Amino acid sequence: MQALHRLMEEDTALRVHRDEQTKEFVVSGTGQLHVEVAVERLKRKFGVEVELKAPKVPYKETIKGTAKAQGKHKKQTGGHGQYGDCWLELSPLPRGKGFEFEDDISGGVIPRNFIPAVEKGVREVLTEGIIAGYPIVDVKARLYFGSYHDVDSSEMSFKIAGRLAFKAAYEHCRPCLLEPITTITVIVPDDYMGDVIGDLNSRRGKVLGAETRGSGQQVIRAHVPMSEVLRYAPDLRSMTSGRGDFELEFSHYEEVPGHIAEKIIKEAQAARAERHA
Repeated sequence: MQALHRLMEEDTALRVHRDEQTKEFVVSGTGQLHVEVAVERLKRKFGVEVELKAPKVPYKETIKGTAKAQGKHKKQTGGHGQYGDCWLELSPLPRGKGFEFEDDISGGVIPRNFIPAVEKGVREVLTEGIIAGYPIVDVKARLYFGSYHDVDSSEMSFKIAGRLAFKAAYEHCRPCLLEPITTITVIVPDDYMGDVIGDLNSRRGKVLGAETRGSGQQVIRAHVPMSEVLRYAPDLRSMTSGRGDFELEFSHYEEVPGHIAEKIIKEAQAARAERHA
């Protein structure tokens, strides 16, 4: 990291940041060649060898339906036992709203001091994900019923109960995967416009429009899933004989098509099983 920071001081177009979700260090520059030159300089000037690979795609999980479920944690051991019982209703929120927790407890069925523990248990599951291990977003959890024991109930018991209730309800809420969509702006000579648009369509892209720029150039804008353009630079270079240029920026999240989501979920579950093996 020290070597990378030294390079960034010398080259202001070079960027390095750590992706909080994927836990990867992402190096970005003005193009593939720029990044490759930076890696070469790392080796030559600082004796640091790094391995480059395409960044992981930061998928997210969400739900499309509503469901209710009970989470009950009951354990009897020597001395005090553990008891926590809560009912949650999960429902989808509009895209980009994140997470909302509603305390709808009345009549003291769960003491006030245990309600934050339920929310804490739910929030822990949000970061872990359920169907593929990706963070869960755009969900509302309503705590509306439960029960407690005068002696055996504790914050830990209700935290575990909250986790159990969330997981139980989540399975019945039609969970799905969301993928990041980028806005790509491609600048190419007129001769290559058809090839570039055809290629973007093959990458599940939606062309937003094209306009003519002076000196026989076309500017094409499209929305394309991030997973489809992680290695776009060399492809565009070969498609346009090195005469094309492009810019990428994050736009929004959209649901992953079913057949692709199945594959991503299987890969994520296999990776998770391998880690725990």
